[in-house]
Amino acid sequence: MMDEGLSTIRGVIDGLDGRATRIIGSSREGNMVGRLGGADWLSLGALFWAWVGGVLFLRGEPNWAILAVLGGFVFDKLDGFYARRTGQASQFGRGIDSFIDVFVYLVSAALLYHFTMAPHPVASVVVGFVVLMFGGLRLVRHTAEGFGDDDEASYYVGTTVVHTHIVVLANYFLITLVAPWNGWLAGLSILLACPLMTSEYRAYKTDVGHWLVAGFGALALALSLAIEFGAL
Repeated sequence: MMDEGLSTIRGVIDGLDGRATRIIGSSREGNMVGRLGGADWLSLGALFWAWVGGVLFLRGEPNWAILAVLGGFVFDKLDGFYARRTGQASQFGRGIDSFIDVFVYLVSAALLYHFTMAPHPVASVVVGFVVLMFGGLRLVRHTAEGFGDDDEASYYVGTTVVHTHIVVLANYFLITLVAPWNGWLAGLSILLACPLMTSEYRAYKTDVGHWLVAGFGALALALSLAIEFGAL
């Protein structure tokens, strides 16, 4: 039994040593910031607006926070477009993009539910955790495997973090504008949507899909402003 325990400990140490060696080796390729390309800086612009949104949530300004996060969404779309047009797409860039998507779509969605919809702290903890867990796993898989591809077009494996964020946003507007809707129903719908991110569902990349997301973004902007200024 003791020998098995020592063997396990040695395995963990060897694994850590191997990871440290890879990190040291990668750092020799140059300064991390120096390796960032134009698309990566656009991704960091998305991170900036996600942070602005987080601060606004904490200050009790959810509608302005939604607008800030929508700004992050714009930068997130621009980085992909720029990478494809300039041939800068890489696994390194995909890793940066996935890291930043955690904050633009997942953390902001959890904060939106917590500050505007959660009927009880336990509901907030459960919904927020499920959003972060499934969303994080979905982004890890995308970073490792990239897009799927068949004769029709390339596709995301599983629904995306954008889809989940849209579900949370839609619930916010439903609670604000439709009296029977409430935080419990919102939480349930979000919990049901999250596992789809790690499913085998094929979310194809199409122009129609991009326009639908853009249209919802414009609608979210208009509704947020209307709610903020008392028009709704």
